[in-house]
Amino acid sequence: MDIKKNNVPNNTITRKLTDLDEQTGNIYESVVIISRRANQIATQLKQELNRKLADFSSATDTLEETFENREQIEISRYYERLPKPTLIATEEFLEKEVYFRNTAEDADKQA
Repeated sequence: MDIKKNNVPNNTITRKLTDLDEQTGNIYESVVIISRRANQIATQLKQELNRKLADFSSATDTLEETFENREQIEISRYYERLPKPTLIATEEFLEKEVYFRNTAEDADKQA
């Protein structure tokens, strides 16, 4: 799923717990899966933002250059307007676009 081209709303939505624990059978496992995916998304967005902002940095930045760089401000605003990683991860989980496995069950099968 492309993070920037999704239809995830920017505000929170009330969800049914039965929808969240449908795939795993346990609400706590679902929350852990969603939180780990949200961390992955947040890391990916942060790296992408830092890469784009690195183009604007120079060794001789002055205060005027820092405050007057409109392109840098627009890039930052764009990333601020994106939905939060937790909202994106929850939507991906509910649409069954997140791969996960239970390592405890895998270990039992191998034994």
